[in-house]
Amino acid sequence: MRLVTFYVPGKGSVLGCETESGIIDLHHASRGSIRCFADLLAKSDRHEMLKSLVKQYVGVTYTWEDIDIVPDSTKPHLLRPLDPPEIWAAGVTYERSRKARMEESGYTDFYDMVYRAERPELFFKDSGIRTSGPNQCIGVREDSHWMVPEPELGLVIGKELEIIGYTVGNDVSSRDIEGANPLYLPQAKIFQGCCAIGPAVVLKEHINDPYDLTIVCEIFREGERVFEGSTSTSSFARKFDELVKWLGVSNPVLPGTVLLTGTSIVPPDEFSLKPNDTVEITIEPIGRLRNYVLAP
Repeated sequence: MRLVTFYVPGKGSVLGCETESGIIDLHHASRGSIRCFADLLAKSDRHEMLKSLVKQYVGVTYTWEDIDIVPDSTKPHLLRPLDPPEIWAAGVTYERSRKARMEESGYTDFYDMVYRAERPELFFKDSGIRTSGPNQCIGVREDSHWMVPEPELGLVIGKELEIIGYTVGNDVSSRDIEGANPLYLPQAKIFQGCCAIGPAVVLKEHINDPYDLTIVCEIFREGERVFEGSTSTSSFARKFDELVKWLGVSNPVLPGTVLLTGTSIVPPDEFSLKPNDTVEITIEPIGRLRNYVLAP
């Protein structure tokens, strides 16, 4: 059961829920009480309520193919599944990421200590104004020559630091800026188009084992696939609850906040994103997040 936010001409953005017969309009199903993800987030019985709304629904449905398109004001299309008040990210949470950053930067002890420390690396990514949704553009920095996507599982956080669901995230990053000096991390991570989330949110009740998810990243250039990589959350070095707990230490975490959990998919050192590239990140059963690279 995937939750999506999509645009409907003449109606605006609505929250949808995927069912066996198609994607239903939860605003219509709930008689106006649920229009956006924040409305659903406020419901304590959201899981049971969704099941009831789906069972009783009578109305227009949409197929995934109908809405998984480049945004067009004349057609229904996917938007970001939610509007998070903040997006945070974790780093060095996979062995592959630790090794890559040690090799790239030369700061061998620095990243090894973070990987093995009790305290994780957590950093602020965006307040939402730089974050794209599915089939929208991501960016590259004009002062960087080494830009990469970072495919990640995103945790959607509810009240009292509860993980309520999962989404797909792309923590677009400048490897040369970060590698030059660890103190440059904010500049390597925060810029226009630095993040994307989507295409959906899957509630935790519908993920059998979040530590057994396959993450696949594909990059296309002029119609040709120029990179493909995959990993599994089974190689994650920490626990998701642990990351969320650390995020909440002396830090108010608003419901709807997204925490990206780090990547283990690292393109070759000679690879860098270019304008007009297409990046596709797939985590089933959440789906495929597709984005296009915009020139700086």
